[in-house]
Amino acid sequence: MIGFGQAGGKIVDKFVEYDQRHGSDIVRSAVAVNTAEADLMGLNHIPSSKQILIGQLSVKGHGVGADPDLGREIAEENIDEIQNALNDVPVHEIDAFLIVAGLGGGTGSGGAPVLANRLKQIHTEPVYGLGVLPGSEEGGIYTLNAARSFQTFVREVDNLLVFDNDAWQKTGESVQGGYEEINEAIATRFGVLFGAGEVGDDSEVAESVVDSSEIINTLSSGGVSTVGYASESVENPSSGGLLSRLTGQSTADDLDTASTTNRVTSLVRKAALGRLTLPAELEGTERALLVVAGPPQYLNRKGIERGRKWVEGQTDSMEVRGGDYPLMDSGKVASVILLSGVYKIDRINELQQIANEAKENIDSIRNESEENLNELVNDDEDELESLF
Repeated sequence: MIGFGQAGGKIVDKFVEYDQRHGSDIVRSAVAVNTAEADLMGLNHIPSSKQILIGQLSVKGHGVGADPDLGREIAEENIDEIQNALNDVPVHEIDAFLIVAGLGGGTGSGGAPVLANRLKQIHTEPVYGLGVLPGSEEGGIYTLNAARSFQTFVREVDNLLVFDNDAWQKTGESVQGGYEEINEAIATRFGVLFGAGEVGDDSEVAESVVDSSEIINTLSSGGVSTVGYASESVENPSSGGLLSRLTGQSTADDLDTASTTNRVTSLVRKAALGRLTLPAELEGTERALLVVAGPPQYLNRKGIERGRKWVEGQTDSMEVRGGDYPLMDSGKVASVILLSGVYKIDRINELQQIANEAKENIDSIRNESEENLNELVNDDEDELESLF
Protein backbone atom coordinates (compact mmCIF):
# COMPACT_ATOMS: atom_id res chain seq x y z
CA MET A 1 0.00 0.00 0.00
CA ILE A 2 1.29 3.41 -0.97
CA GLY A 3 -0.32 6.48 0.57
CA PHE A 4 0.22 9.48 -1.72
CA GLY A 5 -0.41 12.88 -0.14
CA GLN A 6 -1.95 13.76 3.22
CA ALA A 7 -5.22 11.82 2.97
CA GLY A 8 -3.54 8.81 1.34
CA GLY A 9 -0.84 8.64 4.01
CA LYS A 10 -3.34 8.83 6.87
CA ILE A 11 -5.52 6.11 5.36
CA VAL A 12 -2.61 3.74 4.81
CA ASP A 13 -1.45 4.50 8.36
CA LYS A 14 -4.94 3.50 9.54
CA PHE A 15 -4.74 0.31 7.45
CA VAL A 16 -1.50 -0.66 9.16
CA GLU A 17 -3.01 0.04 12.58
CA TYR A 18 -6.11 -2.02 11.63
CA ASP A 19 -3.84 -4.85 10.46
CA GLN A 20 -1.93 -4.86 13.74
CA ARG A 21 -5.13 -4.68 15.78
CA HIS A 22 -6.84 -7.59 14.00
CA GLY A 23 -3.81 -9.64 12.95
CA SER A 24 -5.28 -9.89 9.46
CA ASP A 25 -1.89 -9.70 7.68
CA ILE A 26 -3.22 -7.80 4.67
CA VAL A 27 -0.48 -5.15 4.44
CA ARG A 28 2.79 -6.71 3.31
CA SER A 29 4.50 -3.32 3.03
CA ALA A 30 3.38 0.29 3.55
CA VAL A 31 4.89 3.46 2.10
CA ALA A 32 3.87 7.13 2.44
CA VAL A 33 4.85 9.77 -0.13
CA ASN A 34 4.31 13.49 0.44
CA THR A 35 5.55 16.97 -0.41
CA ALA A 36 4.67 18.27 3.08
CA GLU A 37 7.01 17.28 5.90
CA ALA A 38 4.40 18.03 8.59
CA ASP A 39 1.97 15.50 7.07
CA LEU A 40 4.55 12.73 7.29
CA MET A 41 5.31 13.60 10.91
CA GLY A 42 1.68 12.87 11.79
CA LEU A 43 1.93 9.20 10.78
CA ASN A 44 2.24 6.73 13.66
CA HIS A 45 2.34 3.26 12.10
CA ILE A 46 4.21 3.55 8.79
CA PRO A 47 7.95 3.17 9.51
CA SER A 48 9.91 6.41 9.15
CA SER A 49 12.19 4.65 6.66
CA LYS A 50 9.13 4.27 4.42
CA GLN A 51 8.06 7.92 4.65
CA ILE A 52 9.29 9.65 1.49
CA LEU A 53 9.47 13.45 1.26
CA ILE A 54 9.68 14.66 -2.35
CA GLY A 55 9.97 18.08 -3.98
CA GLN A 56 12.26 19.55 -1.33
CA LEU A 57 14.04 21.77 -3.86
CA SER A 58 10.84 23.28 -5.25
CA VAL A 59 8.45 23.47 -2.26
CA LYS A 60 10.93 22.97 0.61
CA GLY A 61 8.70 20.51 2.50
CA HIS A 62 5.69 22.82 2.64
CA GLY A 63 3.40 20.99 0.20
CA VAL A 64 2.02 22.04 -3.18
CA GLY A 65 -0.95 24.08 -1.97
CA ALA A 66 -3.77 22.11 -3.65
CA ASP A 67 -2.04 22.44 -7.04
CA PRO A 68 -2.28 19.03 -8.79
CA ASP A 69 -0.22 20.22 -11.76
CA LEU A 70 2.68 21.01 -9.43
CA GLY A 71 2.06 17.71 -7.63
CA ARG A 72 2.30 15.86 -10.93
CA GLU A 73 5.49 17.67 -11.94
CA ILE A 74 7.18 16.89 -8.61
CA ALA A 75 6.11 13.23 -8.81
CA GLU A 76 7.53 12.94 -12.32
CA GLU A 77 10.81 14.56 -11.26
CA ASN A 78 11.12 12.28 -8.21
CA ILE A 79 9.65 9.04 -9.58
CA ASP A 80 13.01 7.24 -9.36
CA GLU A 81 13.33 8.17 -5.69
CA ILE A 82 9.81 6.84 -5.04
CA GLN A 83 10.61 3.67 -6.95
CA ASN A 84 13.77 3.16 -4.90
CA ALA A 85 11.66 3.15 -1.73
CA LEU A 86 9.72 0.22 -3.20
CA ASN A 87 12.75 -1.78 -4.30
CA ASP A 88 12.96 -3.83 -1.10
CA VAL A 89 9.24 -4.72 -1.18
CA PRO A 90 9.06 -8.52 -1.65
CA VAL A 91 7.00 -8.36 -4.83
CA HIS A 92 6.85 -12.18 -5.04
CA GLU A 93 4.89 -12.13 -1.76
CA ILE A 94 2.24 -9.56 -2.73
CA ASP A 95 -0.91 -9.94 -4.82
CA ALA A 96 -1.32 -6.32 -5.88
CA PHE A 97 -0.31 -2.70 -5.36
CA LEU A 98 -2.84 -0.30 -3.86
CA ILE A 99 -2.21 3.44 -4.25
CA VAL A 100 -4.33 5.52 -1.88
CA ALA A 101 -4.88 9.22 -2.47
CA GLY A 102 -7.26 12.05 -1.75
CA LEU A 103 -8.38 13.44 -5.11
CA GLY A 104 -9.15 16.98 -3.98
CA GLY A 105 -5.69 18.18 -2.94
CA GLY A 106 -2.51 18.59 -4.93
CA THR A 107 0.12 16.00 -4.00
CA GLY A 108 -2.06 12.87 -4.14
CA SER A 109 -4.33 13.90 -7.00
CA GLY A 110 -1.38 14.93 -9.14
CA GLY A 111 1.17 12.32 -8.11
CA ALA A 112 -0.81 9.09 -7.64
CA PRO A 113 -1.53 8.60 -11.38
CA VAL A 114 2.17 9.14 -12.13
CA LEU A 115 3.17 6.36 -9.73
CA ALA A 116 0.44 4.05 -11.05
CA ASN A 117 1.77 4.48 -14.58
CA ARG A 118 5.33 3.65 -13.46
CA LEU A 119 4.30 0.56 -11.46
CA LYS A 120 2.30 -0.83 -14.37
CA GLN A 121 5.33 -0.44 -16.63
CA ILE A 122 7.59 -2.38 -14.26
CA HIS A 123 5.40 -5.00 -12.57
CA THR A 124 2.93 -7.65 -13.71
CA GLU A 125 0.90 -7.49 -10.49
CA PRO A 126 -2.33 -5.46 -10.68
CA VAL A 127 -2.13 -1.81 -9.67
CA TYR A 128 -5.31 -0.56 -8.00
CA GLY A 129 -6.23 2.88 -6.78
CA LEU A 130 -8.27 3.93 -3.76
CA GLY A 131 -9.40 7.47 -4.47
CA VAL A 132 -11.14 9.64 -1.88
CA LEU A 133 -13.50 12.32 -3.20
CA PRO A 134 -13.69 15.55 -1.17
CA GLY A 135 -16.82 16.71 0.60
CA SER A 136 -18.72 19.61 -0.95
CA GLU A 137 -18.00 21.79 2.11
CA GLU A 138 -14.26 21.59 1.40
CA GLY A 139 -14.56 24.18 -1.36
CA GLY A 140 -14.78 24.54 -5.12
CA ILE A 141 -11.06 24.17 -5.83
CA TYR A 142 -11.05 20.71 -4.23
CA THR A 143 -14.08 19.62 -6.25
CA LEU A 144 -12.44 20.85 -9.45
CA ASN A 145 -9.21 19.03 -8.57
CA ALA A 146 -11.19 15.85 -7.93
CA ALA A 147 -13.02 16.18 -11.24
CA ARG A 148 -9.72 16.42 -13.11
CA SER A 149 -7.70 13.87 -11.15
CA PHE A 150 -10.48 11.26 -11.13
CA GLN A 151 -10.41 11.04 -14.91
CA THR A 152 -6.61 10.67 -14.93
CA PHE A 153 -6.39 8.19 -12.04
CA VAL A 154 -9.08 5.84 -13.38
CA ARG A 155 -7.19 5.61 -16.70
CA GLU A 156 -3.89 4.70 -15.07
CA VAL A 157 -5.01 1.96 -12.63
CA ASP A 158 -6.47 -1.49 -13.24
CA ASN A 159 -9.47 -0.53 -11.11
CA LEU A 160 -10.31 2.53 -9.04
CA LEU A 161 -12.01 1.89 -5.71
CA VAL A 162 -13.74 5.09 -4.63
CA PHE A 163 -14.76 6.55 -1.29
CA ASP A 164 -16.93 9.67 -1.38
CA ASN A 165 -16.52 11.90 1.68
CA ASP A 166 -19.62 13.83 0.66
CA ALA A 167 -21.81 10.79 1.34
CA TRP A 168 -20.25 10.18 4.76
CA GLN A 169 -19.66 13.54 6.39
CA LYS A 170 -22.23 14.26 9.10
CA THR A 171 -23.84 17.67 9.44
CA GLY A 172 -22.24 19.70 12.21
CA GLU A 173 -19.40 17.25 12.67
CA SER A 174 -15.89 18.62 13.15
CA VAL A 175 -13.59 18.15 10.19
CA GLN A 176 -10.98 16.29 12.22
CA GLY A 177 -13.51 14.03 13.92
CA GLY A 178 -15.20 13.38 10.60
CA TYR A 179 -11.99 12.30 8.89
CA GLU A 180 -11.03 9.98 11.74
CA GLU A 181 -14.39 8.23 11.53
CA ILE A 182 -14.19 8.06 7.73
CA ASN A 183 -10.69 6.55 7.80
CA GLU A 184 -11.88 3.92 10.27
CA ALA A 185 -14.82 3.13 7.99
CA ILE A 186 -12.46 2.73 5.03
CA ALA A 187 -10.11 0.43 6.96
CA THR A 188 -12.98 -1.70 8.26
CA ARG A 189 -14.65 -2.22 4.90
CA PHE A 190 -11.57 -2.86 2.84
CA GLY A 191 -9.89 -4.69 5.73
CA VAL A 192 -12.59 -7.38 5.78
CA LEU A 193 -12.53 -7.59 1.98
CA PHE A 194 -8.76 -7.87 1.65
CA GLY A 195 -8.46 -10.11 4.72
CA ALA A 196 -10.66 -12.86 3.28
CA GLY A 197 -8.56 -15.90 2.40
CA GLU A 198 -5.57 -14.85 4.53
CA VAL A 199 -5.48 -18.12 6.50
CA GLY A 200 -3.00 -18.44 9.37
CA ASP A 201 -1.78 -21.62 11.04
CA ASP A 202 -4.48 -21.49 13.72
CA SER A 203 -7.22 -20.07 11.52
CA GLU A 204 -10.53 -21.70 10.77
CA VAL A 205 -10.67 -22.71 7.09
CA ALA A 206 -13.59 -21.26 5.14
CA GLU A 207 -16.16 -23.59 3.61
CA SER A 208 -16.19 -21.46 0.46
CA VAL A 209 -12.84 -19.71 0.25
CA VAL A 210 -12.59 -16.16 -1.07
CA ASP A 211 -8.94 -15.52 -1.77
CA SER A 212 -6.92 -12.88 -3.58
CA SER A 213 -7.58 -14.46 -7.00
CA GLU A 214 -11.33 -13.98 -6.48
CA ILE A 215 -10.80 -10.30 -5.66
CA ILE A 216 -8.49 -9.85 -8.65
CA ASN A 217 -11.00 -11.54 -10.97
CA THR A 218 -13.78 -9.30 -9.71
CA LEU A 219 -11.68 -6.15 -10.16
CA SER A 220 -10.51 -7.22 -13.62
CA SER A 221 -13.60 -5.56 -15.08
CA GLY A 222 -11.70 -2.29 -14.68
CA GLY A 223 -13.39 1.06 -14.27
CA VAL A 224 -14.84 2.13 -10.93
CA SER A 225 -15.73 0.07 -7.85
CA THR A 226 -17.66 0.68 -4.66
CA VAL A 227 -18.00 -1.34 -1.45
CA GLY A 228 -20.95 -1.95 0.87
CA TYR A 229 -20.84 -3.15 4.47
CA ALA A 230 -23.26 -4.23 7.19
CA SER A 231 -22.70 -5.96 10.52
CA GLU A 232 -24.61 -7.34 13.52
CA SER A 233 -23.38 -8.31 16.97
CA VAL A 234 -23.70 -11.98 17.96
CA GLU A 235 -22.77 -14.15 20.91
CA ASN A 236 -19.55 -15.98 20.29
CA PRO A 237 -19.18 -18.95 22.68
CA SER A 238 -15.53 -19.70 23.32
CA SER A 239 -16.17 -23.34 22.41
CA GLY A 240 -17.17 -22.53 18.82
CA GLY A 241 -15.15 -23.46 15.75
CA LEU A 242 -13.38 -26.51 14.38
CA LEU A 243 -12.32 -27.94 17.76
CA SER A 244 -15.90 -27.90 19.06
CA ARG A 245 -17.09 -29.79 16.02
CA LEU A 246 -14.52 -32.51 16.70
CA THR A 247 -15.29 -32.76 20.42
CA GLY A 248 -19.08 -32.56 20.18
CA GLN A 249 -19.39 -29.23 22.01
CA SER A 250 -21.79 -26.41 21.08
CA THR A 251 -21.69 -25.99 17.31
CA ALA A 252 -23.42 -24.36 14.39
CA ASP A 253 -25.84 -27.32 14.43
CA ASP A 254 -27.15 -26.10 17.81
CA LEU A 255 -28.00 -22.70 16.38
CA ASP A 256 -31.31 -22.12 14.69
CA THR A 257 -30.56 -22.73 11.00
CA ALA A 258 -33.38 -20.52 9.81
CA SER A 259 -32.13 -17.71 12.06
CA THR A 260 -28.54 -17.88 10.82
CA THR A 261 -29.73 -18.11 7.21
CA ASN A 262 -32.00 -15.10 7.57
CA ARG A 263 -29.30 -13.09 9.37
CA VAL A 264 -26.83 -13.64 6.53
CA THR A 265 -29.28 -12.85 3.73
CA SER A 266 -30.46 -9.76 5.61
CA LEU A 267 -26.89 -8.51 6.09
CA VAL A 268 -26.16 -9.04 2.39
CA ARG A 269 -29.12 -6.87 1.44
CA LYS A 270 -28.22 -4.20 4.00
CA ALA A 271 -24.65 -4.07 2.68
CA ALA A 272 -25.79 -3.66 -0.92
CA LEU A 273 -28.68 -1.26 -0.32
CA GLY A 274 -27.10 0.75 2.51
CA ARG A 275 -24.40 3.38 2.40
CA LEU A 276 -21.84 2.37 -0.24
CA THR A 277 -18.36 3.89 -0.24
CA LEU A 278 -19.48 5.54 -3.48
CA PRO A 279 -23.27 5.77 -3.93
CA ALA A 280 -24.22 3.95 -7.13
CA GLU A 281 -27.06 1.98 -8.64
CA LEU A 282 -26.66 -1.80 -8.43
CA GLU A 283 -28.15 -2.41 -11.85
CA GLY A 284 -25.52 -2.72 -14.55
CA THR A 285 -22.66 -3.73 -12.23
CA GLU A 286 -20.28 -5.85 -14.29
CA ARG A 287 -18.95 -8.07 -11.47
CA ALA A 288 -19.54 -8.48 -7.77
CA LEU A 289 -17.96 -10.27 -4.81
CA LEU A 290 -19.71 -11.11 -1.56
CA VAL A 291 -17.84 -11.91 1.67
CA VAL A 292 -19.58 -12.85 4.92
CA ALA A 293 -17.24 -12.74 7.93
CA GLY A 294 -17.65 -13.71 11.57
CA PRO A 295 -17.63 -16.68 13.96
CA PRO A 296 -17.75 -19.84 11.80
CA GLN A 297 -20.89 -21.22 13.46
CA TYR A 298 -22.84 -18.20 12.16
CA LEU A 299 -21.59 -18.37 8.55
CA ASN A 300 -24.54 -20.20 7.06
CA ARG A 301 -23.70 -21.47 3.58
CA LYS A 302 -27.36 -21.47 2.48
CA GLY A 303 -27.66 -17.84 3.53
CA ILE A 304 -24.52 -16.89 1.61
CA GLU A 305 -25.76 -18.65 -1.53
CA ARG A 306 -29.16 -16.99 -1.24
CA GLY A 307 -27.43 -13.65 -0.79
CA ARG A 308 -25.27 -14.27 -3.85
CA LYS A 309 -28.32 -15.12 -5.95
CA TRP A 310 -30.06 -11.97 -4.73
CA VAL A 311 -27.05 -9.86 -5.74
CA GLU A 312 -27.13 -11.50 -9.18
CA GLY A 313 -30.74 -10.43 -9.59
CA GLN A 314 -30.08 -6.87 -8.42
CA THR A 315 -27.02 -6.31 -10.61
CA ASP A 316 -28.03 -8.30 -13.70
CA SER A 317 -24.52 -9.77 -13.55
CA MET A 318 -23.74 -13.45 -14.01
CA GLU A 319 -20.30 -12.95 -12.47
CA VAL A 320 -21.08 -12.75 -8.76
CA ARG A 321 -18.70 -14.59 -6.48
CA GLY A 322 -19.30 -15.30 -2.82
CA GLY A 323 -17.78 -16.98 0.21
CA ASP A 324 -17.18 -16.91 3.94
CA TYR A 325 -14.37 -15.51 6.08
CA PRO A 326 -14.22 -17.23 9.49
CA LEU A 327 -13.09 -14.99 12.36
CA MET A 328 -12.81 -17.11 15.50
CA ASP A 329 -12.72 -14.28 18.05
CA SER A 330 -15.16 -11.88 16.42
CA GLY A 331 -18.26 -10.72 18.22
CA LYS A 332 -20.18 -9.86 15.09
CA VAL A 333 -21.19 -11.13 11.67
CA ALA A 334 -20.36 -8.76 8.82
CA SER A 335 -21.22 -8.71 5.14
CA VAL A 336 -19.02 -6.94 2.61
CA ILE A 337 -19.97 -6.57 -1.03
CA LEU A 338 -17.60 -5.37 -3.75
CA LEU A 339 -19.34 -3.96 -6.82
CA SER A 340 -16.91 -3.64 -9.71
CA GLY A 341 -17.49 -1.88 -13.01
CA VAL A 342 -20.34 0.32 -11.75
CA TYR A 343 -21.32 3.15 -14.04
CA LYS A 344 -24.68 4.55 -12.89
CA ILE A 345 -23.12 7.05 -10.50
CA ASP A 346 -24.61 10.53 -10.05
CA ARG A 347 -21.54 11.83 -8.19
CA ILE A 348 -19.17 10.88 -11.02
CA ASN A 349 -21.49 12.35 -13.63
CA GLU A 350 -21.48 15.56 -11.58
CA LEU A 351 -17.68 15.60 -11.43
CA GLN A 352 -17.37 14.96 -15.16
CA GLN A 353 -19.75 17.84 -15.84
CA ILE A 354 -17.63 20.09 -13.62
CA ALA A 355 -14.47 18.98 -15.43
CA ASN A 356 -16.02 19.64 -18.86
CA GLU A 357 -17.27 23.08 -17.83
CA ALA A 358 -13.88 23.92 -16.34
CA LYS A 359 -12.16 22.88 -19.58
CA GLU A 360 -14.55 25.02 -21.61
CA ASN A 361 -13.95 27.96 -19.27
CA ILE A 362 -10.19 27.50 -19.45
CA ASP A 363 -10.35 27.29 -23.26
CA SER A 364 -12.58 30.37 -23.33
CA ILE A 365 -10.22 32.31 -21.03
CA ARG A 366 -7.22 31.19 -23.11
CA ASN A 367 -8.91 32.23 -26.37
CA GLU A 368 -9.96 35.56 -24.85
CA SER A 369 -6.41 36.14 -23.63
CA GLU A 370 -5.01 35.36 -27.09
CA GLU A 371 -7.52 37.75 -28.68
CA ASN A 372 -6.60 40.48 -26.21
CA LEU A 373 -2.93 39.86 -26.87
CA ASN A 374 -3.46 40.04 -30.64
CA GLU A 375 -5.42 43.27 -30.27
CA LEU A 376 -2.67 44.70 -28.10
CA VAL A 377 0.00 43.71 -30.64
CA ASN A 378 -2.04 45.16 -33.53
CA ASP A 379 -2.62 48.40 -31.62
CA ASP A 380 1.11 48.66 -30.92
CA GLU A 381 1.90 48.07 -34.60
CA ASP A 382 -0.62 50.73 -35.68
CA GLU A 383 0.86 53.17 -33.18
CA LEU A 384 4.36 52.51 -34.46
CA GLU A 385 3.25 53.01 -38.07
CA SER A 386 1.68 56.36 -37.16
CA LEU A 387 4.93 57.46 -35.58
CA PHE A 388 6.91 56.93 -38.79
